[in-house]
Amino acid sequence: MSKSQDTWNKKEAEKKKAKKKQDKEQRKEERKANASNNFEDMLAYVDEYGNITSTPPDPAKKIEIKEEDIQIAIPKHTASPIMDTVRKGIVTFFNESKGYGFIKDSDTQESIFVHVNGLVDAIKENNKVTFEIEMGPKGPNAVAVKLAK
Repeated sequence: MSKSQDTWNKKEAEKKKAKKKQDKEQRKEERKANASNNFEDMLAYVDEYGNITSTPPDPAKKIEIKEEDIQIAIPKHTASPIMDTVRKGIVTFFNESKGYGFIKDSDTQESIFVHVNGLVDAIKENNKVTFEIEMGPKGPNAVAVKLAK
């Protein structure tokens, strides 16, 4: 009787496994032989532009930074300089049935929302008006809106 085919395959698999193990050991020995365990070779530095380099930074170029100048969180909102509180503009759109519209500021050319609750005088489109700005939840709102004389 002849030997089973499985036995030959098992022997071949064991040979391949032994060969892989031997190759792995050989590569490990080569790495050990070629490795330089010098600590200086392992260091990397970052230059002033954020690039990684092998040369240490020049101590003469060192910049001192105060701890107070470092901002970790979002800076606190500082009040913007108050310009003229009464502004002038032209009503570009106003819907009387819904009670809102927009005024184009003549200085900044910015479109500012106006609600009927912020009106002193009744206004229509293309009227010249004076108003004050108040910050609302969605941006600047015009309040104390009066017809310009």
